[in-house]
Amino acid sequence: MDFEPTERQVYWRNRVRDFIEAHVRPNMDTYKAQDMEGDRWKVIQVIEDKKKLAKEAGIWNLFMPPRNDSHHHVDDSFEFEGPGLTNLEYALCAEEMGRIGWASEVFNCSAPDTGNMEVFHRYGTREQKEQWLRPLMNGEIRSAFLMTEPNTASSDATNIETRIERDGDEYVINGRKWWSSGAGDPRCKVAIVMGKTDFAAQRHAQQSMVLMPLDAPGVNILRHLPVFGYDDAPHGHMEIELKDVRVPATNMLLGEGRGFEIAQGRLGPGRIHHCMRTIGAAEEALEKMCRRLQEREAFGKPVYKHSVWEERVARARIDIDMTRLLCLKAADMMDKVGNKAAKQEIAMIKVQAPNMALRIIDDAIQAHGGGGVSEDYGLARSYANQRTLRLADGPDEVHARSIAHMEFAKHAPRPGPTANALRGDHGRATDAQSFSSGDVGVAR
Repeated sequence: MDFEPTERQVYWRNRVRDFIEAHVRPNMDTYKAQDMEGDRWKVIQVIEDKKKLAKEAGIWNLFMPPRNDSHHHVDDSFEFEGPGLTNLEYALCAEEMGRIGWASEVFNCSAPDTGNMEVFHRYGTREQKEQWLRPLMNGEIRSAFLMTEPNTASSDATNIETRIERDGDEYVINGRKWWSSGAGDPRCKVAIVMGKTDFAAQRHAQQSMVLMPLDAPGVNILRHLPVFGYDDAPHGHMEIELKDVRVPATNMLLGEGRGFEIAQGRLGPGRIHHCMRTIGAAEEALEKMCRRLQEREAFGKPVYKHSVWEERVARARIDIDMTRLLCLKAADMMDKVGNKAAKQEIAMIKVQAPNMALRIIDDAIQAHGGGGVSEDYGLARSYANQRTLRLADGPDEVHARSIAHMEFAKHAPRPGPTANALRGDHGRATDAQSFSSGDVGVAR
């Protein structure tokens, strides 16, 4: 097993890292100032300026799958490609982007656009790609993904109630969605909507995905949903009412009843991207924590020399490195054997990464004292973002359930007597007998 990154992996990771250090990190104050000016829902110019540089440098659309991706349903995909990084190669780049919240957009690699572009790339028709994928890949527009609903337990997506009904040459959409990330951006022009086209079909064949322009009549943005008080502008998370929204029948993706198939193709890579960005956020928090602990004194000695902080920093380094290895293993398996075969690893990293990051960010907040919960160090916002990821793309409990089911399947009971039956009369031994035979009170 070779843990050394390849020359190509190092090349792309370093290009992203060097660009961030040269063009993104030095502009943190500029971004903050522009973000606070005027309307909350606007284009932030410093991002647009850096996007041009990244595009000219060829560090752009890095997530787009390689040409030999087996999910392609059409043969014209060669026109809509990035550099062709594998999941493993991109994972290292995503970690670097995760260190600063707005870095991903600079490379046109921010959610939900990345997942949506992969959907267009894998499942879209030529016309759908020309209309929506091309401007998305050029960074000219943004997009949204409308799946979660306020009135259903959306952790089980078979519960969704949004209706997509055929009426002649159109589909009519009715429902209510929320946590529609990206819909607050004035550049957001299209949404992928998941709803039901056939309520009587088999459980996983009821759902379909359809393309919906955000400016279509009947699309009503009701409110934005802050996370712990952060509005995430200009990206935003919106609650949207869909009232008799009409779209052409040609806007259906892949075909009626194929929504779950598309969702599985979309969410696997998306979860890995989130998790690697999360590792970057944890690294950033650990760096801030270490600097802060060495700058301050308490009770007559530097704070970092108090043993509780040595323990926390050591645990942080161990947890980050373990989580990275698990994430890279999952990405490597996706490349080699496909998303389906890697589903347990994907589920494990989806549970592990945000929980790991939250612990480290929380320790970093503690190290900064009152400053940690303020806006000064970016840690409170980072905590809010990572806390959301315990819910995004499926809550922890759903992934843990999936992991457990796969584990139980590996170790199903064997034919023959059960363990209790094999104990026979020994299972009814007296306490004295048990104690004398060493069966009780022995740690194993």
